[in-house]
Amino acid sequence: MNFCVLGAGAWGTAMAVYLSKIGHAVSLVPRRMDHALALSSERENKDYLPGIAFDPDLQIGCSLRPVLMECDYVFLACPSHALRETCLRVAEHKEDSWNFRGAIALCKGLEPKSNLFAHEVMQEVLGDGIGSGYLTGPSHAHDVAVGKPAAMVLALNCEASEVIELQASLSSPSLRIYRSEDRIGVGLGSCLKNVYAIATGLSDGLGLGDNARAALLTRSMNEMMALGVSLGGESETFFGLGGFGDLIGTCMGEWSRNRMFGLALAKGAKPEEVIRSQKTVVEGYSATACFFEKCRDSGVDMPILTEIHSILHEAKAPSIAISDLMGRDLKAES
Repeated sequence: MNFCVLGAGAWGTAMAVYLSKIGHAVSLVPRRMDHALALSSERENKDYLPGIAFDPDLQIGCSLRPVLMECDYVFLACPSHALRETCLRVAEHKEDSWNFRGAIALCKGLEPKSNLFAHEVMQEVLGDGIGSGYLTGPSHAHDVAVGKPAAMVLALNCEASEVIELQASLSSPSLRIYRSEDRIGVGLGSCLKNVYAIATGLSDGLGLGDNARAALLTRSMNEMMALGVSLGGESETFFGLGGFGDLIGTCMGEWSRNRMFGLALAKGAKPEEVIRSQKTVVEGYSATACFFEKCRDSGVDMPILTEIHSILHEAKAPSIAISDLMGRDLKAES
């Protein structure tokens, strides 16, 4: 197949490297011209994925139109706040494409202000005639790029035969792809887990121990499922790679930006200071605000999310947040 990856951060680069290695025609298109020139000359992304050499056949694109002309599917690896702008760029040239079938989000977050899921933004901008969905799951960029075993889930609203064909095309001995029809559940899991990764970083950074971490992950899973089902997702999705798998991977991974963000907060850093100091995006920071509004509007009780929102956006002390969580009214587990 012919793929285009828009966005050359760590995950976009890793996906482009992987797809090229397994024999597809791939164009990696950075946002900035100077970054494209650096990738072309160095054949490596020294800013975001150092040490991973590009396959000779991996193309670096500067202009979107010629890349889209031959493209079957576009992977959108931009930050969630830039998704609409990126989709508008694709929409300008989609009619020039010979075989453009779908757009797949690699970003992990809701659109700020509108609180729309990525597939909703893509569908709104690109139209119903273009498939939209997600490829997500526990997937450290470096591990995928070097070929370590992993599994992910593909949720896309194309014809079933096209999804099965794409599933086979993306799979390899090092990456096993499952498919799902639940875009809401998969999309929610892909970004809400970042909120709980921040919580896990806070817990670990404060030295609360293994018991606290286990309880936190278990109750986080409960919250994810409650909100997901209320928004139209399927409960089974949250026991899969896009739910439990991604939650464990992001909350436990030493590489997780959101977990490291929580660790920094536990040491006394201010959220805004950490955000400004990082080159990469901490999606869980804005996702917390978006999901706080969603759970408030839907009436779903999400105490962990609520306390993380208070810490990040209302300057609440983590010690007080923990006390408030532990002091809630007792209830049956459900």
